[in-house]
Amino acid sequence: MSVFETIVIAIVEGLTEFLPVSSTGHMIITQNLLGMESSDFVKAFTVNIQFGAILSVVVLYWKRFFQSIAFYKNLLIAFLPAALIGFLAGDFIDSMLENVVVVAVMLVLGGILMLFVDKWFAKTDEDQEMNWKRSLKIGFFQCIAMIPGVSRSMATIVGGMSSGLSRKNAAEFSFFLAVPTMAAAAGYKLLKLILDPAGSAMLSEHLTTLLIGNLVAFLVAMAAIRFFISFLTKYGFKAFGYYRIIIGVLILILVLTGSDLSVI
Repeated sequence: MSVFETIVIAIVEGLTEFLPVSSTGHMIITQNLLGMESSDFVKAFTVNIQFGAILSVVVLYWKRFFQSIAFYKNLLIAFLPAALIGFLAGDFIDSMLENVVVVAVMLVLGGILMLFVDKWFAKTDEDQEMNWKRSLKIGFFQCIAMIPGVSRSMATIVGGMSSGLSRKNAAEFSFFLAVPTMAAAAGYKLLKLILDPAGSAMLSEHLTTLLIGNLVAFLVAMAAIRFFISFLTKYGFKAFGYYRIIIGVLILILVLTGSDLSVI
C-alpha cells in the first residue's frame, strides 16, 4: 500500500465507522476507485485501523467511562448478544462479506428504513437513563448489523430510539458500545495474525503504515463523531437514508457493469 492509499482508506474508516452508512460499503467503493487488490495486508490493515477509531470514542467521552459501574454493566449486557452470535457463526458472517450484492441491497434497504425512522420514533421517554432492558434490546439490534451493509451504528441507534431514547442519547450509547464490540472483533482477528508467523512478519514489515493509518482514522473519527451528533440532533436521519440508497445503487451499478470489486 502506498502512503496515499493508506491515508485515503484511513479517512474512509474514520468518516464512516460511526455514521449510519456502513463502512463496509464505503470500503468496497474506495478499493475499486483506487484499483486496489484485496491482499492479506489490506485486509489486516482495515481491521487494525479500527483501533484508531475506537480510541477516538474513549478520548472524546473519557469522563463517561469513569462515571459508574452501572455504565459498564449496561455495556456488557448490550455486548453479549453480538459476542455470542459472532463466536458461534463467525465463519458464516465472514462468508457474507464476500457477497457485494448483499452489501449493496442492505445499504438500499437500510436507507429506505432511515427515511422513516424519525417519524416512527419521534416520541421519546422522559426517563433517558440506561437500564438492562434497554441495553439488551440495543444488543439484539446490534446483531442485525452482522449482515454486511446494515451498519452497526444504524442498527444500535435505531434500537436505542425504539426503546425511548432520544436521538442524541441513542447515538452516544452506540459509540460507547462500539468500543468493546469493535475491540473484541478486531482484536480477535489481529491475535490470529500475530500467532501466525507469516501474519506476524507481515505486520512487523508494515508497522509504519499501520501507525499512520491508525493516527489518521483516530483524528478523522473524532471529527466525524462531533459532526454526527450535531447534525443528527438538528436534522435527523433522512439525509443519511438518501445517501445510503445512492451508495447502494452505485455498488449495484458497478457490479452490473462488471467492475472488479473486492470486499474487505
